[in-house]
Amino acid sequence: MNRSRGPTSDRNLTWQHLQPREQRWKALGQRPVIAWLTGLSGAGKSTIANVVDQALTASGRATMVLDGDNIRHGLNSDLGFTDRDRAENVRRVAETAKLVADAGLVIIVSLISPFSAERKAARAIAGDVAFIEVFIDTPLPICEERDPKGLYFRARAGTIPNFTGITAPYEEPTKPDLTLATVGQSIADTARPLIDMLLQLSAVSEQPLYDQILPKNPELMRNI
Repeated sequence: MNRSRGPTSDRNLTWQHLQPREQRWKALGQRPVIAWLTGLSGAGKSTIANVVDQALTASGRATMVLDGDNIRHGLNSDLGFTDRDRAENVRRVAETAKLVADAGLVIIVSLISPFSAERKAARAIAGDVAFIEVFIDTPLPICEERDPKGLYFRARAGTIPNFTGITAPYEEPTKPDLTLATVGQSIADTARPLIDMLLQLSAVSEQPLYDQILPKNPELMRNI
């Protein structure tokens, strides 16, 4: 697949055709999926991603979690929190997720990704790899009450600029593929629908759900 997005002749670049990705998928015995978890800070994204990752590994799936904070310690350590930097943060994570998905893994992205346009761009980068937008639906007052890192307190005090939900906007998904409400539920109960969905989508069969559901009928995904 040619991933080029613009002229390359002036940079002397040529897309190299390597081993078909489907051969790697066959060797792994699974199909790749990208689950993109979005929500406010403190919503529970990282916690849910970790539980889902462990459950899938225990079920024999090859997986990887791309956590927003962890990515900013390395790959995206040069980015700040302006709107432009946030967009670039999402783009880099999406490109990384696509590369790992081409290797056949199930990717669980845990990233605030506050803007709908950037989440839409991430889906476009995924191309024909199954991509599910998962809204971790935790109200702002609950996130502030949890405040595991003390960030909301500092944001309210004015010491953290451009903080999502306080001094910077968060655009809730209008039509997510899956919504996980965290209030009043255990972590295990919250994570279960996503675990089940990823096990189904990554399964190899003669007529896999992967082909039947995405991207042809995203409405069906929301009803699982």
